[in-house]
Amino acid sequence: MHHHELGDISSPSSTRPLTVALLGNPNCGKSSIFNRLTGLRQKVGNFPGVTVEKKSGNLRLDDGQVVHLIDFPGAYSFYPNSQDERIVVQSLANPKAEHYPDAILYVADVTKLDKHLLLFSQLRDLNLPLVLLLNMSDVAERDGIVLDTKLLAARFKVPVVLLSGRTGSGFKALKLAIAQIKTGVAASEHKNRRLNAIEKKVSQRVQAILPDLNPYQAVLIAHHVDWLPYLDSTQKAAIRQINSEEGFKSLNCQVEETMHRYDIFTPLVQQVLQTKAEEKSTLTTRLDSVLTHRIAGPLIFFAIMLLVFQAIFAWASYPMDWIEWGFAQAEAGINAVLPAGWLTSLLTEGILAGLGGIVVFVPQIAILFFLISLLEEVGYMARAAFIFDRVMQAFGLNGRSIVALISGGACAIPAIMSTRTIGNWKERLITILVTPFISCSARIPVYTVLIGFVVAERTVWGIFNLQGLAFMGLYLLGIAAALLAALVFKWILKTSEHSFLLLELPEYRSPVLRNVGITVWEKVKAFVVEAGKVILVISVILWALASYGPPGEMEAATQAARDRAQQEQMDETTAENLIAAKKIEASYAGHLGKAIEPAIAPLGFDWKIGIALITSFAAREVFVGTMATIYSIGSDDDEYSVRNRMAKERNPDTGQLVYTQATSFSLLLFYVFAMMCMSTLAVVKRETNSWKWPIIQFLFMTGLAYLASFVAYQVMT
Repeated sequence: MHHHELGDISSPSSTRPLTVALLGNPNCGKSSIFNRLTGLRQKVGNFPGVTVEKKSGNLRLDDGQVVHLIDFPGAYSFYPNSQDERIVVQSLANPKAEHYPDAILYVADVTKLDKHLLLFSQLRDLNLPLVLLLNMSDVAERDGIVLDTKLLAARFKVPVVLLSGRTGSGFKALKLAIAQIKTGVAASEHKNRRLNAIEKKVSQRVQAILPDLNPYQAVLIAHHVDWLPYLDSTQKAAIRQINSEEGFKSLNCQVEETMHRYDIFTPLVQQVLQTKAEEKSTLTTRLDSVLTHRIAGPLIFFAIMLLVFQAIFAWASYPMDWIEWGFAQAEAGINAVLPAGWLTSLLTEGILAGLGGIVVFVPQIAILFFLISLLEEVGYMARAAFIFDRVMQAFGLNGRSIVALISGGACAIPAIMSTRTIGNWKERLITILVTPFISCSARIPVYTVLIGFVVAERTVWGIFNLQGLAFMGLYLLGIAAALLAALVFKWILKTSEHSFLLLELPEYRSPVLRNVGITVWEKVKAFVVEAGKVILVISVILWALASYGPPGEMEAATQAARDRAQQEQMDETTAENLIAAKKIEASYAGHLGKAIEPAIAPLGFDWKIGIALITSFAAREVFVGTMATIYSIGSDDDEYSVRNRMAKERNPDTGQLVYTQATSFSLLLFYVFAMMCMSTLAVVKRETNSWKWPIIQFLFMTGLAYLASFVAYQVMT
């Protein structure tokens, strides 16, 4: 049946491109191969109905034909332990599934061939055209591993390609193999694993209900009947009935099948593999004796993190200054060319201010992701999970939570999505609930603007920038809050599940810069597009709220300010600033800020900060954009950056500086703890599948923020 279909697909008249699935174990180097084949012609979406990330991309063959590649999440076998692995099963157990491929490229790490062939042997029983890609050929060569690929191809009856995702060797042969799939050459018949008597009966009866399946797919559906999304309730009931009537015990069959498969391919691997070098103390083992050491390990980890944050501060300051300068020039240019009026004002104070607020953080996000993905590529992040597993368990988390908590330093959204690798629901839920405490890149701009009001720019101990240290302090505060909150949830949430950490520590390798580059590009793009949309819309709404007010109030306020300026004989700039301040106070935004002022006054915040707090609930980084919008409207000091404007800001009635040390510190604390990100709440809702958890998260985080700010302000004033 499949071959007939494949014949149709590969015929030139067909319009649909050939769809090829890229599969393999976690850490087999699959993404390097995918990135080499598709480059930036890839898009990231989600599999339908779940939040597992789906990467797909197009590959152009030499004859100009396009092949559509889907990079599936890494999986160990068809018996899944995580949501990521489930996706592989549900996409391949049913030919009618949405992402059912026409052919499969299976990636295995040559140096771990015996471990990586279980899923491969299961995939062969689907009778789809299959190509075996043996990755890491460069490492194999270095370690003296010699492989008889011809014998392997003959035994498995599939094309075998030896390649390296790192150096790019073997990719010509790979493209040739893909081109042969299109002509149907790669489709090979092999004898499938013999089903035992019970499996046979179950398989035939399931095929009677779902006639398109092959025998092995029918068995898989019997195994996973409980959670497969495309079975309706009658089908589920019927298949459960078959299982109980035939005495089909899923776990026993899984164990038997796995052992049987290993018995077949283990001797074969030993036959085709000759290792010249005896097992010598490899570089990885030597490095691990230091990097995963009980005491040295965590110290090195924190030293690396400190360097990462110092780098974000030191490297990003130059491009950020250039970007700010560029936007100031653009604003001046527009003001010079266009006549004064609402359109010019919307362009400069609404749209440009908003765009500036987005683009200015790109350097920091890019640097953070560049460094984190370098560590990931080298193989260090897996060690971090291993080092901290025991500590994390004490707080009700899992070693894998460290990866989520660290990526929370960039953005809570991908971090929360990365918790899918945690099998235990309680640990996963706690990780999701506390990750937003970790200071994300959206808080960086707020910290950057406010830290200067709290700590002076000084160098301490000869090398450290005092502001950089204060910055690190805010991060540590967030981490402490996350761990303490996790501890509280550990006591509150009850579960009977036991937890264990299963991960493979990959070899240390030099990083593939292409992978790092693509990661940075994707994350920056996601920030600019996703956060950017929110920020821009809010900037424009804000501009409108701050530029217009209830009928007559703006005019009256302007007049009153003019009269006062004349009485006190102010110079022109001071008068302009007073008028601008009074106008914004009379605007709709001013009314909104005034409405919540009584609630936030004990924290040292005025109504202008109130406006910024309200808008920040959409996304924290809007704070700076809001400030830029509020302080740029009607004021002539356009060449000043937001920070300079805020530093000059005085209370028009008392003449005191608004951003005192106490207020700025209180505001910083509020941003460390508060749950100010609608997108994160939306992701939590999607991941936990209920509104209960995001609401709890919002209330306890924002409550804590209010309390911390209140105490800090009252103590400092």
